[in-house]
Amino acid sequence: MDSQRLATASRLANIRAFHVMELAKQAAELERAGRSIIHMGIGEPDFTAAEPVVRAAEAAMRRGVTQYTGALGIHALRDAIAGYYKTAYGIDVPARRVIVTAGASGALLLACAVLVEIGAEVLMPDPSYPCNRHFVAAFDGQAKLIPSGPAERFQLTAEQVRNHWNERTAGVLLASPSNPTGTSILPDELARILAEVRARHGFAIVDEIYQGLSYDGRPVSALSLDDNVVTVNSFSKYFNMTGWRLGWLVVPDALVSEFEKVAQNLFICASAVAQHAALACFSPEALAIYDERKAEFQRRRDAIVPALEALGFSVPVKPDGAFYVYADCRGVDHPAAGDSDRLTQAMLNDAGVVLVPGLDFGPHTAREYIRISYATSMAHIEEAMRRLGKLFGRG
Repeated sequence: MDSQRLATASRLANIRAFHVMELAKQAAELERAGRSIIHMGIGEPDFTAAEPVVRAAEAAMRRGVTQYTGALGIHALRDAIAGYYKTAYGIDVPARRVIVTAGASGALLLACAVLVEIGAEVLMPDPSYPCNRHFVAAFDGQAKLIPSGPAERFQLTAEQVRNHWNERTAGVLLASPSNPTGTSILPDELARILAEVRARHGFAIVDEIYQGLSYDGRPVSALSLDDNVVTVNSFSKYFNMTGWRLGWLVVPDALVSEFEKVAQNLFICASAVAQHAALACFSPEALAIYDERKAEFQRRRDAIVPALEALGFSVPVKPDGAFYVYADCRGVDHPAAGDSDRLTQAMLNDAGVVLVPGLDFGPHTAREYIRISYATSMAHIEEAMRRLGKLFGRG
């Protein structure tokens, strides 16, 4: 019998493949063929869950707490997250406003489901994490990418929000620190952005999943600036639990029941075992481990930025968080300089180093910039720089 291709929803035209995952597949093929490949593409910590968390997961499974939880998450974890805001940020966040989710992706899906109307525009910077615009598209909204360069720290500014807001604009989606740039929105600028949004009765979703990995001073959560903001956070990055798929939202009081209703229908709940294990993230033993790992990430940042500049890359804004460097590739000594797609292919195939071109992150910086993830060991970073130095005639 002849097979027939099923028709797909028209919204899929607005959702593109994730380029970093395509590069990872190419790298895996080269590794199967016997090549040595250094991975500096995917944004995943090389550290895994801390030992107290692993022990807590084992204990939870032995106690049999593996059934559904409430859609908002277990009370103990919501309380622990609220307490974390007090110790980490110095702000009081009521536990009733905390919603535990199936990762930050689940949190962003919930936020877009609740807030994005069909046809509504959501402002975000170009460059930005590609899935953010696809979350908006999944609910038939439209991401409006605003070109942002070094002068704006690759972030939206209040002036841009003011100039680009129109009758179709519903809100903004920000990330601080950002993927792919590792840059934060300065607190005063963030306050001005939120004021512009509030004056227009719009929403602000702020992705704060990398705030635990802020290196140059104490981070400022958007929650300390505006009670109406919706913030997204995660156990994936700072807490090194990527595959556990656990995150959270903090939402305005008036919207908790609306988020709960959607969460009940889309997800039922986040993983029960992961929730009980995550309680151990806030123990003194685990927090000491995270502090050590954060210091190691900062050490890597401080090593890789000058190493890249020595190879001919330009790093116009030093990253202050996450584990990414966003580097201008026009100054390297290679025929593909200034064409990040061709250059990353050359670096993969000729040097065995996986880096990500700007294609994923928006058209404004697509050709000139690459993203480097330093979520790997210093030994791998040093070897990658040696290989690239050889490729660019600087070895």
